[in-house]
Amino acid sequence: MPDEARILIVGLGLIGGSLAAALRAAGFRESIHACDPDPGEIERGIEMGLIEHGDTRLAPLVEGATLIVLAVPVLAMQGVMTELATVLPPEALEGEDPRVVITDVGSTKAAVRDCALAAFGRLPAGLVLGHPIAGSEKSGVAASNPRLYAKHKVILTPGPETSPVAVARVRAVWRACGAEVLEMEVDRHDQVLARTSHLPHLLAFSLVDTLARQDERLEIFRYAAGGFRDFTRIAGSDPVMWRDIFTANRDAVLASLDDFEAGLGRLRQAVEAGDGDAMLSIFDRASHARHYFDSLLNQTSYQAEYQMQEQGKLTFRAAPGGRVSGRIRVPGDKSISHRSIMLGALAEGVTEVKGFLEGEDSLATLQAFREMGVAIEGPHQGRVTVHGVGMHGLKAPSGPLYVGNAGTAMRLFAGLLAGQGFDTELIGDASLTKRPMGRVADPLRLMGAKIDTAEGGRPPLKIHGGQRLKGIDYEMPMASAQVKSCLLLAGLYAEGETRVREPAPTRDHTERMLAGFGYDVQRDGDTCWLRGGGKLSAAPIDVPSDISSATFFLVAAAITPGSNLILEHVGINPTRIGVINILKLMGADLRLSNEREVGGEPVADLHIRYAPLKGIDIPVDQVPLAIDEFPALFVAAASATGTTRLRGAEELRVKESDRIQAMADGLATLGVEHTVLEDGIDIVGAGDREVAYGGGRIDSLGDHRIAMAFVVASLRAGEEIVIDDCANVATSFPGFTELARTVGLRVSEEAQEEGA
Repeated sequence: MPDEARILIVGLGLIGGSLAAALRAAGFRESIHACDPDPGEIERGIEMGLIEHGDTRLAPLVEGATLIVLAVPVLAMQGVMTELATVLPPEALEGEDPRVVITDVGSTKAAVRDCALAAFGRLPAGLVLGHPIAGSEKSGVAASNPRLYAKHKVILTPGPETSPVAVARVRAVWRACGAEVLEMEVDRHDQVLARTSHLPHLLAFSLVDTLARQDERLEIFRYAAGGFRDFTRIAGSDPVMWRDIFTANRDAVLASLDDFEAGLGRLRQAVEAGDGDAMLSIFDRASHARHYFDSLLNQTSYQAEYQMQEQGKLTFRAAPGGRVSGRIRVPGDKSISHRSIMLGALAEGVTEVKGFLEGEDSLATLQAFREMGVAIEGPHQGRVTVHGVGMHGLKAPSGPLYVGNAGTAMRLFAGLLAGQGFDTELIGDASLTKRPMGRVADPLRLMGAKIDTAEGGRPPLKIHGGQRLKGIDYEMPMASAQVKSCLLLAGLYAEGETRVREPAPTRDHTERMLAGFGYDVQRDGDTCWLRGGGKLSAAPIDVPSDISSATFFLVAAAITPGSNLILEHVGINPTRIGVINILKLMGADLRLSNEREVGGEPVADLHIRYAPLKGIDIPVDQVPLAIDEFPALFVAAASATGTTRLRGAEELRVKESDRIQAMADGLATLGVEHTVLEDGIDIVGAGDREVAYGGGRIDSLGDHRIAMAFVVASLRAGEEIVIDDCANVATSFPGFTELARTVGLRVSEEAQEEGA
């Protein structure tokens, strides 16, 4: 509930009145006052129990108000703000927790921001610009609706000068009304609203006006179908309000109108030429987007846009030295995030996911299922809602499915899509295109799947639907959780039993999550199996923090004297804790606490303090349990006393890069003694020397784990380490550099120079 002594609403129409009604319905018992030029509206508001007091004058109402909501037309904002600037002492709107907070409901934020600058001479810390995405064709306080904002979005557009406490206070008000509160930059807001709200209103007004001018207008409106009424309903909105909106947001509205006219021109050309294929392509895209309108808005309008295209080059600069301390929570586990969307989509019912990793790889998986007809809400602060379509409810996408840099997604998709009734093509970024897919394509073909690959068994994968799959008994030649999961997902659609035997233990997230969704999966020793033809039932998922992401900070603390770090809520699945076992064998002071199970996955807090490390022969049975963590472990080995030997890790050769060679090249740049083998490496550590190695320029080869590993290496370096081609870090660990700086690393980002 908002902690406000008095709320003052300026403008007691539908929006302001509904805000008062919603707060009253939510149990807000403090006073609400209102200012409105119409005394009749004030009187009705009091009669309805929405406000205690009101006035047609603003100045007498300001004293005692702690939150002022401006619910007046955009073109009236400057007058109201100018009066507030003369009535309120300047210090009332400043500080970390301003005495008075002002917010608004205007649908064009740049115009309101300009009004504030003109009125106050600055943007006060207590000014929080906002816009509820809700309304009605009705007007006036008599139309107030306490449910107007429930399950609707409110966009706040704070600037760098805005007090976070003020934002939290405004957020609390809208949340009490049942709204979902999001944040966005001012200019982005106006561009988005021009396209999703202002342009449709402009078109509706224009269409109805055009038809109303024609001689046959009575016949047109008499026989208008429901679709016409639905589309033109918004033309009944307040004309004065929309005149003001189009005036205030002119540039963005005109830009969106230009885009629309270009699209309309293409459609006109297709109709004129009788080009059925072109028309169908346009209609298909439009039909799909409209069917999942809410989820698409979450993706492209109210969240940062997914950067699926090839990114610009990014360089990390890591200064030498530093110390690691604090208490942090790293992003959610990527493997579990991928699987939560996949199985949630195939389940019956609604799956609520918490802790979802909002990195590009898992967002690509989410988007791929949207393109196959699955409604997905979010992500917002790690929360995703997946509306399952059942085992046979996926629909053919209109084009290739892009999975970014995600080898996990491509291999798991191959199994899942092999059993569908439609054709699909899986594509990825430049790095993924180089990775082998024969290891999943070959056993899937044994099951009856029809899959085409590029030369060398590499992407893209073309999967021919409608094939009749049969269960197989498959012995994997190499330990791989991705291959195992691929075959189990295909087995869901196969006749009979699909059995997979692994030569060494691999991560078992797929088996655990299938069981969590009610699907019977069996295991005996090194073999797991399931029978096709079952169903999945929706289940909540709380994604643990990714131990692969936590590893970089575990190693950072392990190698840096004076370090003391706690990592919260980290997944400690027995098939993933090789890095913990290896670090302990090397002498790391690493303890687990608060161990518990969440959604079938074990989690714990990891507490690590500096202790001198020693080189070891890494046990072969731990290699599959730490396969993604070795880039960071190589840095630990370079900082230890003695030689660390790794064998049986040929899988590292076919990751996002050849990680054995890529790390060896980087270690050579730093001056670390090492010997490369086909299936491993020997690394001679620096011992207890404060400066363990030098610096230099490293090419990460677009591999996110290589890039992050050498950032960690800077803690014991004697000179700066510059790491090129780091944009893909966002695939697994969005916000890595920010979090690294909070615990003591000295790393910065910069655009990579051409030719660097």
